[in-house]
Amino acid sequence: MARTGVWTWLREDVWEIPLRRYLALLVTAALVVGGWFGVGALAREDRSCAPGVERPEGSEECVGVSTSAYDFDRPQLREVIRAIDRENRSLKPGSYVTVALLEPFTASDPDNLGDVLHEMQGAYLAQYRANHESNRKSPAIRLVLANPGATGAHWEFTVDRLEEMTKSPDRLRAVTGVGMSTENNKRAVKELTKRGIPVIGSSITADNLANGQGGKDPFPGLARVSPTNTDEARALTSFADVTAGRALLVYDKPGDPYTRTLQKSFMKLLAGSPYEPQPFTPPTDRSEEGTTANTFWQIASLVCGTAPETDTILFAGRHTQLRQFINELGNRSCQHRKFTVLTGDEASYLTGDKELDRSALTHKLSVRYTALAHPDAWAEDGAKSGGSAADAAELAELVATAARRPVGPIGEVSLEDGQLIIAYDAMRLAVTGIQRATSKGRVVPRLADVGLQWPQVKGPLRVYGASGWICLDAHGNPYDKAVPIVELTPEGKARFVKIAWPEEKPPAKECLPPS
Repeated sequence: MARTGVWTWLREDVWEIPLRRYLALLVTAALVVGGWFGVGALAREDRSCAPGVERPEGSEECVGVSTSAYDFDRPQLREVIRAIDRENRSLKPGSYVTVALLEPFTASDPDNLGDVLHEMQGAYLAQYRANHESNRKSPAIRLVLANPGATGAHWEFTVDRLEEMTKSPDRLRAVTGVGMSTENNKRAVKELTKRGIPVIGSSITADNLANGQGGKDPFPGLARVSPTNTDEARALTSFADVTAGRALLVYDKPGDPYTRTLQKSFMKLLAGSPYEPQPFTPPTDRSEEGTTANTFWQIASLVCGTAPETDTILFAGRHTQLRQFINELGNRSCQHRKFTVLTGDEASYLTGDKELDRSALTHKLSVRYTALAHPDAWAEDGAKSGGSAADAAELAELVATAARRPVGPIGEVSLEDGQLIIAYDAMRLAVTGIQRATSKGRVVPRLADVGLQWPQVKGPLRVYGASGWICLDAHGNPYDKAVPIVELTPEGKARFVKIAWPEEKPPAKECLPPS
């Protein structure tokens, strides 16, 4: 019996020890695996930057839709974002709808970021006016910031978030801004309008980012406050009297929506020119320098080889490449010859570009461009219709109060590049559509009804913009919109020259587009 008891004890002990160790190993493994999952969960949580904003996998950019005072780590945007947040928090729950400003808030290029700042300031001032100076019309307007990334690469993520906000208590009813006419922005607008979300473009000018081309409307619910590249080119022609035999085209190859449609418009003006258009190929990200300056040195030499009567260069390119081209023209071998560079509204960025060789503009070289807006355009009421000094003065008075509370502060303000003005008008058009779509007795309009308002924005129902009258055709495009012609000065200023018109004259006082 004793030997049996000993044997039983030994047998149990021998098996019990490995079993305990085995169980311990299992528990340890479970804890390790749990720890891994915990770390993974924490890593995923760390992708969040702010409410509605996060870093997608594989990217360090904070993208999405910000509904707070988050400044995207851009100090120059901080004051105006705080002003927007303060205005948003003052609104009573249930009294407002939301409008999103779609811009690249994480842009690193100083010129692009300056554009973003000014567009945000313009949109905010229009929001403030709508909430405080519209005789308490409902609904109130809440403004949020939608960031698709510096190059718009994360537009799908941001569009998904915006669509979610149309079905939530946010009650998103429109998207404004958009800014540059890029492929990614075109994709974003296409998807937003496909999902029934109205879009109001501020400074997009590409013809293929507009409805009505070939009688088709690929972007249902899209309205714009800026003329197309074709209309800008027509206005420029009516002002400058471009002669094909005396002009040369320099263009971006392969280009983007903005540069390609500008190139196409310019080529129509140069039909029969004795000179072959000169291409250049910039980096994919056109805010980068690349080696394009080398190409421009060669083109500047070719320009000097043209006939003596050639005095005009049409430039279809973005602002970084325009600056490089101007710098090379300033060093051209034929300093005795006078040239004028004519281009589109991208030139407005150069007023703040520190790398521009301003001395080039003292060497018989002038740069004139079609601006989207200019603070001096209506100073003397140069046109009997199409806009007025009184309309522009309303914004100027609001800007004057924006340095302090209750409106501001909103950061350093500049009207010279026209971006604040055009963004203000785009937001006012958005507010107009929302208010007109709101039925009596209701606070919130149906999403589908907002985009249906654009064809009626004309005649007595026009928007009296600070940039000029906004009279939309049946496709949501501005009809015969005022186009300020501006000259870049050696001091880096944008000097207003004259208002030009796509139809060669201001619209009639009725402001009704013809059939």
